[in-house]
Amino acid sequence: MRQLPVPDPGTPPLSSPAAFLWWVARRQAGLLTAGVAVGIVGAVAAAVMPYLVGQIVDGGLEDGLGAELWKGCAVLAAVGLVQLVANVWGHRLDVENWLRSAYRTSQLVGHHVTRTGDRVTAELPTGEVVATVATDSHWLGELYANTARAIGSVAAYAVIAVVLMRTSTPLGLLVLLGLPVVVVSLAFLVKPLQRRQLAQREAQGRLTTLGADTVSGLRILRGIGGEEVFAGRYRAQSQRVRIAGVHVAQTQSLLDALQTLLPGAFLAIVVWMGSHLAIAGEITTGQLVACYGFAAYLTQPLWTAVEMMRIVTRVVVGTRKMLAVLRVPAVADSVGTGDDAGHGAASPGPGDEIVDEASGLTVRPGLLLALVSADPDESAALALRIGRFGAPDAAESGTRPAVRWGGAALDDLPLAEVRERIVVAESTPTLFTGPLAEELDVRGRATEADMLAALHVADAADVLDSVPGGLAGEVEEKGRSLSGGQRQRVALARALLTEAEVLVLVEPTSAVDAHTESRIAQRLARARAGRTTVLVTASPLVLDVADEVALLVDGRLVARGRHRELMDGHDSAAQAYRAVVSRTSGEDAAHPTTTGVAPTKEDSREAARR
Repeated sequence: MRQLPVPDPGTPPLSSPAAFLWWVARRQAGLLTAGVAVGIVGAVAAAVMPYLVGQIVDGGLEDGLGAELWKGCAVLAAVGLVQLVANVWGHRLDVENWLRSAYRTSQLVGHHVTRTGDRVTAELPTGEVVATVATDSHWLGELYANTARAIGSVAAYAVIAVVLMRTSTPLGLLVLLGLPVVVVSLAFLVKPLQRRQLAQREAQGRLTTLGADTVSGLRILRGIGGEEVFAGRYRAQSQRVRIAGVHVAQTQSLLDALQTLLPGAFLAIVVWMGSHLAIAGEITTGQLVACYGFAAYLTQPLWTAVEMMRIVTRVVVGTRKMLAVLRVPAVADSVGTGDDAGHGAASPGPGDEIVDEASGLTVRPGLLLALVSADPDESAALALRIGRFGAPDAAESGTRPAVRWGGAALDDLPLAEVRERIVVAESTPTLFTGPLAEELDVRGRATEADMLAALHVADAADVLDSVPGGLAGEVEEKGRSLSGGQRQRVALARALLTEAEVLVLVEPTSAVDAHTESRIAQRLARARAGRTTVLVTASPLVLDVADEVALLVDGRLVARGRHRELMDGHDSAAQAYRAVVSRTSGEDAAHPTTTGVAPTKEDSREAARR
C-alpha cells in the first residue's frame, strides 16, 4: 500500500457533488481500475458456478461416475480457486480504495480549514466541520470500496441473463426484467431516506457544536451558574437527534425488510417457473439445479445494488456538507494573496522595521518590545495584526494595509513567507495528542538538545517528569494531564523552537507564579537576544527585562521607553503606565496563600470571578 496521507491532496472542483466525486475517482483511477477488474473476475467466477454444477449433474446422470464427471469437478475446483484468489485481492484493493479516498477528503478539509482562519467558524457551525472529517469522509470511502463489487455484480448479472436466455427464453426474460423491477421498487425509498438522513445529519452537527461550545466554556458557565441552562439545551438537542434517528431507522428498517422480502419472492418465482419447465421436459435436471443456483446467487447483486443506493444517498448528503466547508474562502484568497501573491512586493530584509499604521507603533528589529495597555484586548489585537491573522478591514476595503514590513505591505507578501518568518503564540495555548517531542518540534528540525534548551528557557523541565517517557512520552488531548501553567510553558517552548525571525508572545506567563515568571523573563531575554520579539504583558517582572516598552491607550501608541523610565516619569502617559502596571502588581500581591507559594494570575482572576 502506498504511503498515506498523500503529500498533496490536490484542488477539487466545487461545482457539484458529482464533479467532486468524479475528481476523487480520477485521483485513484489506477487503483479503482484494478479493483473493478478483480471484482469482475471474482463475480463472474461465482456466477458461473451454478452453470458448472448443472453440467456436472447432467453429465453424472447420463454417463455415471466417469471421466467427464471428474473433468467437470476439476473445472469447478479451478473456477472456485480463481474466485478465492480474486476475492482475497479484491478485498485488499477495496480497503485501499476506501483508505485513499477517505484520507484524501479528510486532508482536503483539514488543510483548507487551516487556511480559512476564523471565517469557517463564522459561516459554519463547528459540528458541521468536525462531522465532515469524522463521518462524511468515511462514507465517501465506502462508496469507492464498494464500487468494484457493484460493477462486478452488474457483470455477473449480465452473464447469468445470457446463460438463462440460452437455456430458456422465459427464464432469461424473467431474470432480465424481474431483477431491475425489484431494484426500482426499493429505490422508491431512497429519496425519503435521504431527506431524513440529511435532517439527522444537521441535527447531529448542531449537537456537536453545542457540546464543543459548552465544554470549552465550562469554566465560565460555572462562574455564572449557567451549567444547568446549557445542560438543558444539550439535552433538548439530544432529543431532536434521537427523534431524527428514529425517523431514519423507520425508513431504513422498511428498506431492510423489503431487501429480504423482495429477493426471496423473486427467488421463489424463478424456482417455481424452472420447476414447471423441468417437469414439462423443456429443461434438464441439471439446468433446473443451475436455475436455482442462479436465482440464489442473484440475491447477492440485489443486496449490493440496495447497499450502493444507501451509500450513495449518504455520500451525496455528506459531499454537499464537505463542499460547503471547502467553499469558505481562505484568508489568503480573501486578501489576494494566493500562491502567486507577492509579485511586485519585495521580501523584507532582517533589518527592516514593522510599522502598524493603525496604532502608530514601530517594531524595531533585534529588540525585545513589550506592549502594555489598560485594555488587554487592544494589545492582543495589535499582536495578531503583526502576525497577519484574520482579514484586515483595510485590506478588504481596498485601502492601504494597516501593517507594513520594510517597504512591503504585510498583506501583499505570500502568506507562507509570513507564517515562516513571523510566529504568534496566543495566550490560550492548544496542545495536541502525540509524543511530546512532536508537540514541541512543529517544524521538524530541532534536535533533542534544542528541545531541552527551549524547555529550560520556558522553565518547563518539570513537564518531562509529568509526561511518562519524557520527550518520547504521549501528551494527551489538549494536554489535560498537565496543569495550566505547564501547558502554557510547553507552548512557550514550542514557539521558541520555531526560531522565528519575529516572535510575538501574548501573555506568555499569565498562568505561572512570580518566581517562575522571573526566571522565564530573564532566560527569554537571553535566548532571544538580537532577534525581534514582541511581548504582550503588563507584568513588571517581564517588563523589566524588555529593551523597550510601548504603552497603548485607545489603540494608539502614547509612550515608549524602558520600564524604569516610564515608571519614574511625571507626565500623563507615565501616570497611565504606572496605573496599569501597579494594578497588575497589586493583583499578584492581593491574595496571599497559607502555603507561602505565590498565587498565579490565573488563580487571582478565578478568585475575582468567584
